[in-house]
Amino acid sequence: MVTVIPYIPRTITVHLAGPSTPAANVTVPFVDYVKNVASSEIYPTWEESALTANILAIISFALNRVYTEFYRSQGYDFDITASTAIDQKFINGRNYFDNISRIVDNLFNDYLRRPGFVEPLAAKFCNGTTVTCEGLSQWGSQGLARQGLNATQILRRYYGNDIEIVRDAPLRGYTPSYPGTPLRQGSRGPNVVRAQVMLNRIGRNYPAIPRIAAVDGIFGPQTEYAVRSFQEIFGLSADGIIGKATWYTLVRLYVGVNSLAELESEGQTFYAVQWQDPGTLQDGSRGQSVRQLQFMLRVLGEYISDIPPLREDGIFGPNTRDAVIAFQRFSGLTPDGIVGPATWSALYDRSAAIASATRQIVGQYPGAPLSVGSSDYQ
Repeated sequence: MVTVIPYIPRTITVHLAGPSTPAANVTVPFVDYVKNVASSEIYPTWEESALTANILAIISFALNRVYTEFYRSQGYDFDITASTAIDQKFINGRNYFDNISRIVDNLFNDYLRRPGFVEPLAAKFCNGTTVTCEGLSQWGSQGLARQGLNATQILRRYYGNDIEIVRDAPLRGYTPSYPGTPLRQGSRGPNVVRAQVMLNRIGRNYPAIPRIAAVDGIFGPQTEYAVRSFQEIFGLSADGIIGKATWYTLVRLYVGVNSLAELESEGQTFYAVQWQDPGTLQDGSRGQSVRQLQFMLRVLGEYISDIPPLREDGIFGPNTRDAVIAFQRFSGLTPDGIVGPATWSALYDRSAAIASATRQIVGQYPGAPLSVGSSDYQ
């Protein structure tokens, strides 16, 4: 089973001012951070559905800051600030309201996202009276709650009907994305894949960065050339080595070009997968398994330039056969255009390697998508 779910950090580090203003950092348990912000931002006398909706927005926004390494990728040593102008209100040492504390205990590892996206929703909000914004109105949510709307209905009123609630995300300590040692020619593995994916995506916005034809986890001359070009464009030492500064510049630009820290995000898409061999496919095959094959080939074509563009129509015709043959040649398989167990396995392994390294599943494999639950919060 391949799943990609952002974790809930055990702790979060808060800078007690705006990012560029000198101030202390405090590290607190994530659940206490949410209780603090909720007790500072909203009124405990509000309807429970309004409180729940606001708390889920608070959690999601904070998780987005952690997941995207929004501040750490800029060189800061904290995850979020206490500035209400850009983040959420946090009052160090304050007490929590009992009913808010109870709700947070039940919700702190739940969050919002758009269907098919990995990153937690950057669920922006404002009070809705003195300040308005594109996200949730805090006072407006209370008004909707008094009209009888439940928390899910309130959230969808502000963020759109295409949001869903992920429940019981895993809890773990903070782990920086930087591998810990520089990547250079000869390096191999998932972190090289992540770097190659980031370079190729950023290169769509900055064409002077040459495309890496094969995202294969091998740091070869082509990857080094792309790294040098990236470093030159962004004022880094152009040594072709991905050290900490280059890594976090990649992260910052990758988050930026995908708008992952914005309410309207391009998003990182994924499917959770229970892999099952759907059987042999060849010329004349039709149906959902062919669509799944075409999807996998189309997405892999974003990273392997030898695979030609492909349309997902569920019909195994000449174009699909050409794409299969191209993938088989790339993978060292017999290029017969027939998708049997060996080709399915290679397709899955190649996609899963990219998936695990980039926090996204890049193929829609045979199997059911991740279940996030269907019942609404009341």
